[in-house]
Amino acid sequence: MVKLITRKGNLMKKKLEGKVALITGSGRGIGRELALMLAKDGAHIVVNDLDADPANQTVSDITDMGGKAVACNGSVTDDDFAERFINIALESFGGIDIIVNNAGYTWDNVIQKMDDKQWDAILECHLTAPFKILRAAQPHIKRLFLEEKENGITNFRKVVNISSTSGMFGNAGQINYATAKAGVVGMAKTMAKEWGRYNVNVNAVGFGLIKTRLTDADAEKEESLIDIEGNKIKVGVNSAVFQSAKTMIPLGRPGTPQEAAGAIYMFCIPESNYVTGQILMCHGGGFGY
Repeated sequence: MVKLITRKGNLMKKKLEGKVALITGSGRGIGRELALMLAKDGAHIVVNDLDADPANQTVSDITDMGGKAVACNGSVTDDDFAERFINIALESFGGIDIIVNNAGYTWDNVIQKMDDKQWDAILECHLTAPFKILRAAQPHIKRLFLEEKENGITNFRKVVNISSTSGMFGNAGQINYATAKAGVVGMAKTMAKEWGRYNVNVNAVGFGLIKTRLTDADAEKEESLIDIEGNKIKVGVNSAVFQSAKTMIPLGRPGTPQEAAGAIYMFCIPESNYVTGQILMCHGGGFGY
């Protein structure tokens, strides 16, 4: 006879039980997959997207599986967004444990054809918005840390900035995006030093070619456009790039949103409590060099 052993108590506790995770750009793609992943592990999620419908759908999917989530919709570049984002987390769930600066898009051109509007838009989205979110979070993170310390509680918080192979190695036609993505690495390394005393791990994940709606479309086709705050922006990657992935990427293919989310997840769990100021490249082994 086989005896079944049931695990009880802390062994069954989810790794992120009761943690509060704020994820920008989590209505679609990588951000959505991460929101679902963290929610399954017990975290309460503040979902954000530029468009309400995908964000609300992610919230609905999380609540349908027994999790807790709220939406904070709108552009991360709005003047009041950072404070609104942080306040919704505090009002809804009473804390801040994980911040993932994931929202973004590309608006490409070579330097001589790139105007100030293109440059400013990408820097504001990818670099200035994360700065403002972390700045808005600081007083609350400090307060929560001091309260926990007073009560003899040790709690590690997590910040993950999303970078790119473009930010690490450069990419022709992406001076705005590459500059912003290099910047968030410096931001992560700096904040790791500033916030270490609060038991906050701050890291970055750099993505290579990940198959999302922003890359899966064919950039050569006129209909491959998205609307970002009134700007019609061509998205997608030339189909030849996907074909070249078979030889240029050691793993022989682009990554999936689930795989990309998994790289972020590793920086959100307790196993990374002594890892900070690092960048993890999620690029299948070398695409982008």
